[in-house]
Amino acid sequence: MQLRLEKDLPVLLFALVSVSMLASLPQVESAWLGVKEVYGEQDFGLRILRELMLAVLIAYVFFEPRLRGGVLSTPVLAFFGVIATYVLFEVGYALHLDLPLVVPMAGLRVFEYLPVALIGYVTSRLGKGATVTYQFAHYLRYYVVVQAVLAIAQALWAPPLFGVSFLGGGRPFGTFVSPNLFGATMATCALLFSLVPSMRKWLVISVFLALLSGSRTAFISALLVVYFQLVAVLRPRDRWAVVMPAPIFAVAALLLASSPLLSGRDDANPTEDGRIDLWRRVFSEQMHGPADLLFGWGLGLSSNTINILYGAEHFKGQFDSDSLYLFLLNGYGLVGLLAYVFFLWTTIRRSGHTNKGLVVAFIIVAGLTFNLWEYFPQNAMLMFLWGTVLGTEKASSSSPLQANPSASGLYSRRPS
Repeated sequence: MQLRLEKDLPVLLFALVSVSMLASLPQVESAWLGVKEVYGEQDFGLRILRELMLAVLIAYVFFEPRLRGGVLSTPVLAFFGVIATYVLFEVGYALHLDLPLVVPMAGLRVFEYLPVALIGYVTSRLGKGATVTYQFAHYLRYYVVVQAVLAIAQALWAPPLFGVSFLGGGRPFGTFVSPNLFGATMATCALLFSLVPSMRKWLVISVFLALLSGSRTAFISALLVVYFQLVAVLRPRDRWAVVMPAPIFAVAALLLASSPLLSGRDDANPTEDGRIDLWRRVFSEQMHGPADLLFGWGLGLSSNTINILYGAEHFKGQFDSDSLYLFLLNGYGLVGLLAYVFFLWTTIRRSGHTNKGLVVAFIIVAGLTFNLWEYFPQNAMLMFLWGTVLGTEKASSSSPLQANPSASGLYSRRPS
């Protein structure tokens, strides 16, 4: 069997994302019937498909010689060695705090799809990032169609289990367990479509679905994609007109996303949001000294995985972080949080991708009130995009998608 990275990898990535439509079927069926399942009582039988598909993708890397060579290069192995050393230290520190092993293991969930980022990085280094990204976006259209049909039906006729949509029915959740996960995934699809020419109508559809979900994070993330598109079409001398008032736009977007009309909830007022009180209480109750600040005060305690598996407050000190940055500070300390910020900064400095600002800004914004690296399939898509952007060398920054002849040929042959 002949392996062809340009054809195989987009199919495998699409299959990985599409598994999400099967993983949550029992919960989707219950939500359609108006029953909101208790997290600790959910059936996780189908969710093993996600891990199996990820294992298939990783196995492909070692069968494809070019990917295998890039993955096993000395710089990559050294990077993973540094990461693994610190992570093992944090696991040991969590066990020293008398946490059950299952808790710090759940805290490692943020690394589960790191191999997908590595695949994106190596693919870009091989000069195939443009082609794979385009083909992946081409296949992703079928995924969005399925989600759109279900979401519109749910927004019209589903029971208002999570709130009321502006179409009169319940807030749509597609094939996900909640509208927030659905909206975050649709916003990420919008990001992916925005990176590929001739996919504007699919960008619009994805933004509409993110808006329809009623998720504030998804709505603001989707608007961020639209904002960068607007800046890109303006002449450089005219961009100040939209760059200068950007903070005002951000506040207006937050207020609009929190309105009952778009959010579908009466308790979405940001001035009355419980997150701020939660974060303040967590800092005052859980942090007990410099060691907690530097290395964290309980790896995994703020993991949504633990909360779903065991229910809230099963372990002492357990809480819902609802923020990637609080999750990192709690589990990996200030050292881990600063390392994450450093990786984002390094991506901006080293990458030659013309859309690096959009991708990194999307990752930063999505993590403010959402632990994006714990939620599938958003984490898989964003990891791939992050790796692709980081792997694009500055020498090819003129047009990372159109510089590849094979990708340009695809644009002329395929409809949008």
